[in-house]
Amino acid sequence: MAPQPVCHQRDLSHSPRWHLIAGLLLACCVPPAAAQQSTRYEQFELHHSIVYTTFLSPEVAAEYGIARGADKAILTLSVRDADSGDIAGRPMKIEGRTWDLITGGDMRVKEIREGRATYYIVPFEFLDREYRFFEFTFQPEGATSVFEHKMKVQLWRQT
Repeated sequence: MAPQPVCHQRDLSHSPRWHLIAGLLLACCVPPAAAQQSTRYEQFELHHSIVYTTFLSPEVAAEYGIARGADKAILTLSVRDADSGDIAGRPMKIEGRTWDLITGGDMRVKEIREGRATYYIVPFEFLDREYRFFEFTFQPEGATSVFEHKMKVQLWRQT
């Protein structure tokens, strides 16, 4: 049986941003066999997921400057050193672009630090039922290599 990662928990329910932080932490705490939205690059594991902004409370969205709407979402990113066993997201340099059939441009990356963990969010708008493409490079703190990640997701307008 593969060892399971240990996730330390603390009560964040008093904070208006606990929904966002809990979701980001959850992305880093899933067992390796269940981590469907992660990609391994050497000893680093990049976790990525899409969150519709309608899932965020107005308070959390306002705190992070995220516009909520039926056609708005965020890409969440974190990277960890999988070989060290550390589950905390670590700082990284990241830049790239995102596009769909009509619009595109540079990713507007926002860094979030919570304790010793670092996460990133990329707000964007999307077209209903169309694919959104992401192409970016990242270099985790302490890494000598720069990695490239490409992904596409199909999104549906939230009503």
